[in-house]
Amino acid sequence: MSKKMVIITNEKFFNLDGKFSCDNVAEKSLPDELKNNFKIEIIGRKSQIKQAHQLETKNINACSNIFSYILRIFKERNENNSVYLILSITPLTFLSACILSFFKKKIFTYLRSNGHEEYKKIIGSIGSKIYNIMFNYISKKSILISCRKHILMGKKGFVVEPSELDENWNKNTFEKNIDKFKLLYVGRVKVEKGIYSLDNLLLSLNSNIFLTIVGSDKNRKKLKYNKIKMYPIESDQQKLINFYDECDIFILPSFTEGHPMVLLEALSRLRPVIIFRDIEHIVGNKKGVFVSERNAESFFKILNLIKKNYNSIQKEMKQNILPKKKDFIDAFSRIVVSEIL
Repeated sequence: MSKKMVIITNEKFFNLDGKFSCDNVAEKSLPDELKNNFKIEIIGRKSQIKQAHQLETKNINACSNIFSYILRIFKERNENNSVYLILSITPLTFLSACILSFFKKKIFTYLRSNGHEEYKKIIGSIGSKIYNIMFNYISKKSILISCRKHILMGKKGFVVEPSELDENWNKNTFEKNIDKFKLLYVGRVKVEKGIYSLDNLLLSLNSNIFLTIVGSDKNRKKLKYNKIKMYPIESDQQKLINFYDECDIFILPSFTEGHPMVLLEALSRLRPVIIFRDIEHIVGNKKGVFVSERNAESFFKILNLIKKNYNSIQKEMKQNILPKKKDFIDAFSRIVVSEIL
């Protein structure tokens, strides 16, 4: 297909001799896979630090400030054979949507999480109101694609099932016995991800529970629980799989989630998952996911329930039918193609 797709994102990209990297695997995976169907260009922000995931995509405009970013968007008004894909709603991508819609460009907006909840968690109730203004405008000016129906907030749009799983995630899985609690969290250390809440919860338990975090960064606030091992973002697939295999239970403490890739990764490796009531909507018909209240008594009860029934839980988890990355990309491409023909 000769159609050009310009991906507009708030993600930061590091440029080393024309090779770009970013920290969010979805920001790498989506353009790298869509390039088989579209001519891809990315407009994002510039990073001064090398990031974890190297992109195959080469045509990336990593803008150093808001002015160069908006200027790049403004220059797109002269492109007549392009469609525009906005990844998540932020003040920067919202401003981009305003410019592109003014020039009547074809815009798609991909929503991967509930921005109302995220903004509220980060900056309070005013955050939800700010997001609502941006969301309502973008929903009128673009075609919405989301990973969950409820994220569309009643607006018209398409729903897809994101996935990073390929055939390697199902190879050499194994059952195991659990003799102590080795927990794993894969993700960024941010307030809205619930990691500080989990830190306080583990402190209150004062038990023999070990937590491994994959995805930490140097700028994080210090966690207090003393049985934590921290590792940077892991871009090597086999090494990441090994982290899942070495743990007993995967923990996803987020306050808000849309369609977390890490949940699928944990389930594919037959590791039971604990989440909290805030995001119980992600369970669906998946086996091996346990919902806890965000308090020590409920959390410890779930831990012991999993430990007692670990082998039978793993056997049930083998019945899960998990979405694959290829199916996700094919569905995403079909939506875009059908809307531009």
